[in-house]
Amino acid sequence: MREIVHISAGQCGNQIGTQFWERICSEHGLDNDGYYVGTNPLEKKGLNVYFNEASSGKYVPRSINVDLEPATLEAVRYSKLGNLFRPDNFVNGQSSAGNVWAKGHYTEGADLIESVMELVRREAENADSLQGFQISHSLGGGTGSGLGTLLLSRIKEEYPDRMLATFSVVPSPQVSDTVTEPYNATLSIHQLLEFADETFCIDNEALYNICQNTLKIKQPGMDSLNNLISSVMSGVTTSLRYPGELNSDLKKLAVNLIPFPRLHFFMVGYAPLTSIGSQSFRSLSVPELTQQLFDSRNMMAEADPRNGRYLAAAAFFRGNVSVKEVEDEMLKVQNRDSANFVDWIPNNVQSAVCSVPPKDMEMSATFVGNSTSIQDLFKRVGKQFSIMFKKKAFLHWYLNEGMEVLEFTEAESNMLDLVSEYQEYQDAVAIDDEQDLDELDQQ
Repeated sequence: MREIVHISAGQCGNQIGTQFWERICSEHGLDNDGYYVGTNPLEKKGLNVYFNEASSGKYVPRSINVDLEPATLEAVRYSKLGNLFRPDNFVNGQSSAGNVWAKGHYTEGADLIESVMELVRREAENADSLQGFQISHSLGGGTGSGLGTLLLSRIKEEYPDRMLATFSVVPSPQVSDTVTEPYNATLSIHQLLEFADETFCIDNEALYNICQNTLKIKQPGMDSLNNLISSVMSGVTTSLRYPGELNSDLKKLAVNLIPFPRLHFFMVGYAPLTSIGSQSFRSLSVPELTQQLFDSRNMMAEADPRNGRYLAAAAFFRGNVSVKEVEDEMLKVQNRDSANFVDWIPNNVQSAVCSVPPKDMEMSATFVGNSTSIQDLFKRVGKQFSIMFKKKAFLHWYLNEGMEVLEFTEAESNMLDLVSEYQEYQDAVAIDDEQDLDELDQQ
């Protein structure tokens, strides 16, 4: 089997990670202690993608939990899933990164990195054929962004041929937790561009909007938001864990979604999303799920796909669905909304079908899109960054940790280059034949 090692970095990453493991356990018929209590033999088949089996019959998650302060990991240890994780795989420092990227990346984080890498090596060596790593973290804080990106660079250095996927919580347009968010996010994106293979962008504001407007939850808590993220995380790896008609994995996803290596930032969505009161009025069908998947209100990043064009997209369907119907629907979307897809990549929607539905549902679908509209997100962060950076506000916290001003200017210009690359490919047109080439030459 092609195994995946999961790493949770920082408070946000650990909260998402815990919710993810809770979902994976329920899908595979495991109880909160990691023992199999299910009845469906299919549930057991793909368990070794995420779990190692111990001699006692207990399934232990291939998970590493990291934070620079003890409180977050203590909360995980004493949660209902506390007995699930291997106790050695918790690594924490004693002082927090204090929302400063430099502390997570250069000083406090650098002290911990060797002990984390030791665990990574152990988990990788115990795997038969390791497919890659997935990291959940936020880009706005100190540990998730600083230590998370340091981990990325070290893992890429030691395992250059393995896939590195990150589930990154990016700063929201209006909801902001920390003042230094623009600095932390820009420095992190600079690293993600170089070391990550796939980055799934998620932001809290888009999740709040989905909870309030679509799911009709008046005051959504973090559990509601993390539940949405975990549903996407499990959806992306469904066809690794269960047999299906059209299989996909992290590598296939990357090949189909990334036309140019730097453009690996994805928007994600999930269906069905329905308020409890409306569930009895909706019929679950492939057209219904497809309509929801491509609806801009269901995107989990605050960027409107209608403002850009899709370079490529992927849809993962679960449940008793016909492959033919899925293919037809994908073709309909491309023909109907042809203006939303670039015309120089034909058939740019990949689909995967898995016959096992999620728990307590008939069918579901996960969407991953590589859209040029994601540049809105980088523009927003870049604008906030330049306003603060011009005045050198809060910069001393970073310089005191040994950083140089040059690193900031490099990170900013790298992110601005990314925005202009997205814009360039959004405006590009298909060239039909030699005549068009001649016309372009004359221009």
